[in-house]
Amino acid sequence: MTRTVLVTGATGLLGRQVVHAFKSAGWNTVGTGQTRAQPPAILKVNLTDSSEISTVLQEVKPDVVIHCAANRFPDKCNENPQEAKAINVEASQQLAQASSKNNILLIYISTDYVFSGKPGEAPYEADAIPYPTNIYGQLKLDGEVAILKDTEETGLGIVLRVPVLYGKVEDNKESAVNVLMDALWKSQEKDAHVKMDDWAQRYPTNTEDVARVCLDIARKYLDDGNARVSGPKILQFSSEDRMTKYEICQLFGDIMGLSLDGMTAEKEGSDPKANVQRPYDTHLSTRALRDIGIDVRTQDFTAWWRREVKAFRK
Repeated sequence: MTRTVLVTGATGLLGRQVVHAFKSAGWNTVGTGQTRAQPPAILKVNLTDSSEISTVLQEVKPDVVIHCAANRFPDKCNENPQEAKAINVEASQQLAQASSKNNILLIYISTDYVFSGKPGEAPYEADAIPYPTNIYGQLKLDGEVAILKDTEETGLGIVLRVPVLYGKVEDNKESAVNVLMDALWKSQEKDAHVKMDDWAQRYPTNTEDVARVCLDIARKYLDDGNARVSGPKILQFSSEDRMTKYEICQLFGDIMGLSLDGMTAEKEGSDPKANVQRPYDTHLSTRALRDIGIDVRTQDFTAWWRREVKAFRK
């Protein structure tokens, strides 16, 4: 029997790849979106409206919901925390309640920013105590708490934490990694002085890999009764490619054959006076995924980018 998945945020950076992964695996796949929704494949659903959530679940009757929809930009969350809370926390809670009521597996996409990222603490295991340093991280943590609380009786709520993502985009601004290619090109301009962080450690992870892991988790928790009953409810996935933003730009420069003379590495660390505090190192341990037999291998970062920009020079 063909299974059905509902993907929220299906028009976004990760959501598009999740839709593709499940479709390719033969699932009946339905997405939801807002401004870029294209019915009937992508339904327009206001996730802050509990009645719309109930309606779409009744109509689609999914076996699993992959909840990708979120305000995932720390600066935007800081600028409008109430708006961010509505989608990151309140909508997630309502989705958890409705999914639990209908015995639907719910996989909630969270972030490495739930951790403080202080030097020496990483890698963080899935059961490590969270301590966010900014509003975005706190709201995503609040979403985790809501998901797990409102699915406690059914055991059908899963949290999947991921780090900074890159992949196929409609606009480089969708990804904090892809946009660095724009920064590289800007640094080529005459008299350019582009400052780039060379302090915070990041682990860029491809959206195709995250989508595959979502599919593997869905299969595991739907097919394995033991996993549903006693399996971990918090899972983490990350590449092991450790780089600062400046080092990513260096790699891009090598791929493109471009100089970084117009770019300056900033090694001072997060400004304590900044509105949004960035953590130093929030590397996620993938142990919990490996323990339940999920493949945690990731694509080669450099090879993916060479293919993407068609840079096949030796």
